[in-house]
Amino acid sequence: METHEAQQGELPQDRHFEWWHHSHPTFAGITGFFAGMLYVTAVPGAFVGILRLLFTYETAERLFPFVLLALALPIAMLVKRKTRRFAQFMFVGMVVTALVVLGVASLVLYFMVDA
Repeated sequence: METHEAQQGELPQDRHFEWWHHSHPTFAGITGFFAGMLYVTAVPGAFVGILRLLFTYETAERLFPFVLLALALPIAMLVKRKTRRFAQFMFVGMVVTALVVLGVASLVLYFMVDA
């Protein structure tokens, strides 16, 4: 006699987390927001790290503005209907993270100069 848990244990691996994508109402929002947070912090850091490994400091400094080309990915995701909701939340995560980083940096700078 098999129990319900034993039957569920026999599900194929590709169907194990299928419910996340279809029935969870906040999947795109949560993953998009955190992807935006990671995108705004990790992409420029990785880009400058790679530039610094490959080029001299002056050349890397001159090439750093090309990191703005990385914005083409979220903008392209806004165009396609299937990824639009994810991209909207990704932009929210990017903007909120940038505001928090700039706000904290300005407060730290203010207190350092004032002291």
